[in-house]
Amino acid sequence: MNQPLKHKRMGVVVIGQSPRPSMAAEISAVLSPGTTLELRGALDGMSRAEIDAIPPVDGADALFTMLPGGDNVRISKKAVEGRANAQLARFKAEGIDVAMLACTGKFPNLAPEGLVILPSAVLHRLVEAVLPKGRLGVFSPLVEQTELIAKKWQREDVEVVGVTLTPGSDDDAVDEAARAMAEKAPDLVVLDCMSYSSANKARVRKIYGGPVILSIAAAARVVEELIS
Repeated sequence: MNQPLKHKRMGVVVIGQSPRPSMAAEISAVLSPGTTLELRGALDGMSRAEIDAIPPVDGADALFTMLPGGDNVRISKKAVEGRANAQLARFKAEGIDVAMLACTGKFPNLAPEGLVILPSAVLHRLVEAVLPKGRLGVFSPLVEQTELIAKKWQREDVEVVGVTLTPGSDDDAVDEAARAMAEKAPDLVVLDCMSYSSANKARVRKIYGGPVILSIAAAARVVEELIS
């Protein structure tokens, strides 16, 4: 018989480095009061030169992340997987029962133990549930990812349209991307990166006018269900 979860603690592994106060704030806004949030980075302890030395080998290997200083970097998924897995294992060893990998990419070589939320799985099942057929609009941070977006999201009876939007962009850039998406007339829009914010969602929603799923909020709500 499973034991009840203890003190409400949540572990978060970002694919870049900690601290990430803006991301922590987005997650905490969804969690109930009194939950302890512990955030670590897969690349913690690495120098900028070491990070720059692990670029993606192709579009499928490309990940976007923001460093604590605000710089945007492109890194290799394969290089991140092992370090992210080690951080998740540390959380488990420290008695943190529920953890989340703060990335919407798919990680086939990740082998975490315990309850680990992988946002990609959450988002895909959510979208499948609410949009059995129609047109899906997807924002992604890198041009390479936008070019591959149909492969990632395509399924029968669903047409996928993509727009590139770099997280951390100013309001004018967000509005321009939102208008580009609105012209494609999707039935549902997904902000497919954990670095997008609730402020980004609000601006997209105002211009586009339809339903918008914010990845970081959707994944955090699953965590809240598990620990509350």
